[in-house]
Formats: sequence, structure tokens, C-alpha cells
Amino acid sequence: MVKGSLIIGLGQIGMEYDIDIPSDKSVFTHARAFSTHQEFELLGAVDPSDEKRSRFTLKYNKPAFSDLTEALKHTDPQIIVIASPTNYHKVILQEVLKLCKPIAIICEKPLSYDIEDARLMIDLCEQKGVKLYVNYMRRSDLGVIEVKDRISKGLIAGPFKGVAWYSKGFLHNGSHFFNLLEFWLGEFQNSKIISEGRLWNGQDPEPDIFVEFELGSITFLAAWEESFSHYTIEILSHSGRLRYEKGGELITWQATHADPSFQGYTILKDPPEIIPNSMDRYQWNVAEQLACALEGKPASICTGREGLKTLECMNQIIKNIQV
Repeated sequence: MVKGSLIIGLGQIGMEYDIDIPSDKSVFTHARAFSTHQEFELLGAVDPSDEKRSRFTLKYNKPAFSDLTEALKHTDPQIIVIASPTNYHKVILQEVLKLCKPIAIICEKPLSYDIEDARLMIDLCEQKGVKLYVNYMRRSDLGVIEVKDRISKGLIAGPFKGVAWYSKGFLHNGSHFFNLLEFWLGEFQNSKIISEGRLWNGQDPEPDIFVEFELGSITFLAAWEESFSHYTIEILSHSGRLRYEKGGELITWQATHADPSFQGYTILKDPPEIIPNSMDRYQWNVAEQLACALEGKPASICTGREGLKTLECMNQIIKNIQV
């Protein structure tokens, strides 16, 4: 059965990233994903901005409301998307659960900057019997799932050692890559602060950190978002080198082989193997994984509990930072 969705927040991930891009090219937002996926129907949206509501209605021919209560009088969504700024996540989730009982809520990452608020959000959803998911969309990408499968089968064999570049805050943006590396390398073990760095927007730390996961270690390094965006991971293993570049738009693998020129040496194969990915439609991938999860099928979408674990680990890492 097709499930109706309501989007709360028409910012970049809610609507704006792809609103001026042809619909057959990319799916970067919740609005486009839920309007194009065959298992869902876009019912409407909520946002305080007159301009954004007008753009949404013009683009999708669906109603947009300034007030959640009013929206729920005119729609009956099974899926609620919370795409508001992080500081409003808890309050909006509480209001949603007071006014209706959706099948599932997708919340933007991180759940909250306050760990107790995040735990409360999990508890409220579980008490109401509402499934909660966190939009760490990289886990739903076909290339990321392929890498996970190869690691599980030993085709990409540990132990692992690597570097991850992030920016725009460790909790806000770095959490994308921390969560992804939990997905690939298993649970967080321990960490060491290399440099405390600075605060992004006066709130979110940007430290350099050495982090150990179950299957290997990764050094997180903070870049300078105001200069240029740079989101990349390089992982070495005894079986080769994995590179996750341009935020996931390019994933390559180089297995090892005997050096044809120098006997006794092992080198990386050239050219690298390109692992196909679908980051040009990353938000559609999340909708697809959500559909699988709701049907009881295997799914890689990040659950609320998994998103909370990511947040708890990251808060444990940065709790003693003094910047």
C-alpha cells in the first residue's frame, strides 16, 4: 500500500538542493524522493517561510502549511520527515507524537546536539510504537552497501587503517562519516584527541581525532569548509586500498598483486576498480531502504537506536574538549 508522507522543513535537504535540477537527473531532497518513489505519496509540507511554501506548492502541486496542526487537519501521513534545524528536532517530534501516530518518522542528523534530548526522542517513539530513522543517507547507497558486503565476505580484508576528512562540525557533518565507518568497521572502541581544533558556528567542535573501531582505526581530520568542501575517506588493508571520494560520488578499490617488474614486491593494481554508486539519487535510496524496512526486508537505513549510538560515541569523544 502506498504510504503518504509529510515533510516538516523546506530547507536544503527538505526541498532546495534539487528544486532547480531536472527531475530525471538527481534526487537530493525528501520532497523529490517521496514524490517519485513508487511506495510513497507526497501529501504536503510544513514551513514558516511564505516563499518556501509557495515554491513547494508550485513545484509539487501539493499544499504547504505554516502550522503542523493545520497540516494534520488536511493530511493523514503515515510517514513524517523532520527536516528542520537540529535545535528544533525534539520539540517537533514531541508535537508530532501528540497530534498523530505515523508508522515511521525520518529525522535529519544528528537527532540532537543534546544527548539527553536524543534519548528522550528514542524513548517517546518506542512508547508510541512509531519507528524512528535517522537520515544518514550514505548507508543507503548501493556502493556503500557493496563495500559492506565485500568486508563481510573477506574480499576486502582487515585489519584496516585510514583517514577521514570532514568539515562543518564533528556532530553535524562528521557524524555522516562516523556513522558510515561504524557501518563498515563495526562498533566504536576508543579514541584519542590529536588536536581540539575550533568550534563550527560557535557550537560544534572540529577536532582531529584518532578513533578505533572493531575492525580498524581511522584518523578524522577537520578541513576548512569556508575554503572548500572536502569529504573523503581512504582506507588501507592488507588486501588493498579503498577510496571514498567527493562525499561518496566516487568509490574505488585497488586490490594487491605481485609487482611485474620487481620480484618479491606487492603493489596496488592500476587502474582502480570503480565501485558503482548511486549518490546522484541518494535521497531516493533512503526512501527505497525505508520501504524495505517497513516491509520487514533487510535494509541498511539507519535506525533511531543506531543514530543514537553514533551520537553517544561522538559525545563521549568530544566531552573533554575545551574550545
